[in-house]
Amino acid sequence: MESTKTAMEAFEKLEKVGEGTYGKVYRARERATGRIIALKKTKLHEDDEGVPPTTLREISILRMLSRDPHVVNNQIEMPLTKSNRLLDVKQGVNKDGKTVLYLVFEYMETDLKKFIRSFRQTGENIQPNVVKCLMYQLCKGVAFCHAHGVLHRDLKPHNLLMDKKTLILKIADLGLARAFTLPIKKYTHEILTLWYRAPEVLLGATHYSTAVDMWSVGCIFAELVTKTALFAGDSELQQLLHIFRLLGTPNEEIWPGVSKLKDWHEYPQWKPKPISTCVPNLDEDGLNLLSQMLEYEPSKRISAKKAMEHPYFDDLDKTHL
Repeated sequence: MESTKTAMEAFEKLEKVGEGTYGKVYRARERATGRIIALKKTKLHEDDEGVPPTTLREISILRMLSRDPHVVNNQIEMPLTKSNRLLDVKQGVNKDGKTVLYLVFEYMETDLKKFIRSFRQTGENIQPNVVKCLMYQLCKGVAFCHAHGVLHRDLKPHNLLMDKKTLILKIADLGLARAFTLPIKKYTHEILTLWYRAPEVLLGATHYSTAVDMWSVGCIFAELVTKTALFAGDSELQQLLHIFRLLGTPNEEIWPGVSKLKDWHEYPQWKPKPISTCVPNLDEDGLNLLSQMLEYEPSKRISAKKAMEHPYFDDLDKTHL
């Protein structure tokens, strides 16, 4: 890893494009090539001996996911992983004497949240073939992560980067990702984004797996079609009630073991409605796939790999996806 001086000589910061728990993200230019990149600056705690395990975990996951073979499409080299590539890591010391890491990523001009918002503002719908193209890439990226033992755990439109011209979509922000082993470790659920959070997590399940990502994928699918979040709760209880109102209140018959989950209570009883009532612009194959992503019982929820084989995608040209 190089010094901060070398890192800052190598890149010219252009603008801050984001800030979160893990640090600031800048759009920057690589001086040697003129290439635009995303620079993620992460401070390391002074009392840590070396790089904190959480940062090492993120870097190792990103490096592993960036090693996949590449395909070339429209002169853009892109990994089959559909995850935002980690190009380089640089380490140094800031003016306060604290260790700083710079993670260098490929730069994507927008994200799915902004893309959806732009259609909401114009009042237009996102074309069905565009929804299909983006969803296939999302399933492919999630399938790749899962095949390599990685859960994302925070999939949401904001974390899906894309190029509007080519419609290339890539999964970003694997900062919360966990490599999972069998048996599945216990995970805390506070960090997951509420609107895309799976019901088992909302109900306090501590052992969960790839199905949590697929619930999020389903919520994103519906949002691409309607331009509105499917379940927009402002608390964990409200989030559950939004889900129950559409899909029906679960019980032991529908979802064996649900009443044994830590945060289960007696809830108002709703009967399930057809998903088409909330997602009216989706065709029959799309509704079938969405319903399989929003299965209550995690073991019955469709996997990302199986989702890619669903008839909904049969008429999509997958040559460059």
